[in-house]
Amino acid sequence: MNDAHPAHQNNSAMYRAKRPRTPLAGPYGHPFHATVITIPIGAWTASIVFDIIALITRDDAFSVGALWLVGIGIAGALLAAVFGLLDYANISPGTKARRVGLAHLALNTVATVLFAVSLFVRLGAPEEVSVGGFVLSVIAFLIVGASGFLGGELAYRFGVRVADEDTQRRGHETPAEAARR
Repeated sequence: MNDAHPAHQNNSAMYRAKRPRTPLAGPYGHPFHATVITIPIGAWTASIVFDIIALITRDDAFSVGALWLVGIGIAGALLAAVFGLLDYANISPGTKARRVGLAHLALNTVATVLFAVSLFVRLGAPEEVSVGGFVLSVIAFLIVGASGFLGGELAYRFGVRVADEDTQRRGHETPAEAARR
């Protein structure tokens, strides 16, 4: 990327939201938040599947597995939140992107708390099918889906932590077009 390009010299709100606040957030165009969110989403998805299997088969191993997966998802969500907050901090106050980011954060917080309650319900009888834990997890999982939609808005519609158009354009150039540049 050519930092001398005039588009990279401005200090606009959109430009700042594309850049990492710190190297801990991931390099330019590669936010760690987008990678780490796969941990809770994957774990919680698998926990729902394990719960369904446990409810159908009454197999305690799947109940224990679901409990562990809910816990792994919570740990992953807390890690993802750290990286998400680093990205959120670069979104200018008073913007639609900031409001969407706040809603995304709030929904994820509610979902994580519901999964934590589900975990505590399950801990009461870890080797039994927990209908209450399952219901809480399904509600939390639906909230995660809504939050994911908002996260998509941030990245794909508002371009938060996504490479700028100049960088994107270069990825679509033919060798002849790149040589003319």
